[in-house]
Amino acid sequence: MLPEIDISTITLETDRLILRAFTQNDINDFYAYASVPGVGEMAGWPHHENIETTKMILDMFIKEKNVFAICHKETGRVIGSFGFHDSWANYAPEYKDTRLCEIGYVLSKDFWGQGLMPEAVRAAVKFGFEQLNLDYIGVRHFTGNLQSRRVIEKSGFTPVSTGIFHAKQLGKNLEEIRYLMKRP
Repeated sequence: MLPEIDISTITLETDRLILRAFTQNDINDFYAYASVPGVGEMAGWPHHENIETTKMILDMFIKEKNVFAICHKETGRVIGSFGFHDSWANYAPEYKDTRLCEIGYVLSKDFWGQGLMPEAVRAAVKFGFEQLNLDYIGVRHFTGNLQSRRVIEKSGFTPVSTGIFHAKQLGKNLEEIRYLMKRP
C-alpha cells in the first residue's frame, strides 16, 4: 500500500548533497539538466524542449510533494530530482498488506559517475524506512540504463522480476528490471 508522502518540509543531507523540496526558484537549474538529450530518456521521458515544459513539471513536483530537489552543496545548484512514487509491487498480491514506495531519480549529466546518486539513495532509503515507516522500497531501471543499474546494485537492492514499462511520453515499451529492499 502506498503511504501518504509529504516531503515539503523535509531536508536530507549527505556529505555532498542536500535533498529538499523544489521551489519556483529552481526552474533554471531544473531546465539546465532536464533539457539535455539523454537525461530524461534514461528515466522514460523526453528531455525538455522548452522552459514551459519544465515549469509544468516543476509545478507538479511542488503540488504533489513527493519529489526532492537534489542540490550540490559546493555550488548550491539543483542538479537532479529524487522522488517517492507508487510501485508495480503495490499491485502484486504478495505485497498487498505492506507499506511500499518506489524511488525514482534523475541526475544532471555533468555529475554522472561521481558517486552522488548512491549517496542520495542511501539518505532517501534511510528516510523511507525510518520516517515513512516503509516495509519495502522498490526501484527499477531500463535494461539499457547501466548507470542506474550500478547505483541500484551499490545501494543493496535485490532484483525480483523483469517487466515491460510503457514509456507513454516516449511512445515505446522498454524492458525493465525491478528491485526491492526490505526494511532491515
